[in-house]
Parts: sequence; C-alpha cells; structure tokens
Amino acid sequence: MITSMNHITLAVSDIKRSFDFYRDILGLKPLCSWDSGAYFLVGDFWFCLNTDPNVRPDPSYTHYAFSVTQEDFQSLSQRIISSGAKIFKQNTSEGNSLYFLDPDGHKLEIHIGDWQSRIAAKKQDAGLWQNIKWFI
Repeated sequence: MITSMNHITLAVSDIKRSFDFYRDILGLKPLCSWDSGAYFLVGDFWFCLNTDPNVRPDPSYTHYAFSVTQEDFQSLSQRIISSGAKIFKQNTSEGNSLYFLDPDGHKLEIHIGDWQSRIAAKKQDAGLWQNIKWFI
C-alpha cells in the first residue's frame, strides 16, 4: 500500500543555477549537493534536482505547487517576480497562487490553501468542473 509521496526529482540543465534558484529565491532547505544533483527538504518532503542534458520544458499543464503562508505570499511572490521568473498562468481558483517557471521551464506554483479548502470551495461553486463525484 502506498503511504505517501516520497520525493520528486526534476531534471535540470545547470545544477548551480537551479540550486541557487531553489535555495535563494524559493527558500528551500538544502540537504546536500554534488556535481550533478542536489537534495532539498520542503517541510518533510524530499525534493531532488538532477542534471540531464536532454531536459526540455513540458508543454502540458503539469506543475508542482508549494504551500506558502498568507503572511509570506506577497514577499515570496515579489522575490520570484524580481528574479526574472516567467509567469505562465493567472490564478483562477480559490486561494492565492502564483504560477511561474523555474530556470529550466518547469511549471511551479506557490499556493495558499490545501486540499480541504479547494474541496470546500468546489462544493460551494463547481465552476467549470462537470460531473463531479465526491468521495469525501
């Protein structure tokens, strides 16, 4: 039985550039780094970077969202924007979100809220969601 997510590894083209972005701009806690990779801690979640000469941006909506507090949202958003990160989408769902690209074009999001707040909002107004089957 699966008990939780273990880690995510993103392929990057330049480990130093990506390490600096995730540590200095997003504020992730580094665990270790080496010539071709790095490990970070995000809360209790293990986040990995690994160099790959074939890395290319994914054109799909697939993205990775990081939780942020209401108090930190504006300052972190400003730091991300000031770093030159490209914004790829405007927020249209509950909670504050900023959607942006990392140096290799990985789609990222900082978000205020959690799954409970998203479900509660959708139970109030489903918006564009159709034929919802609730399991909770």
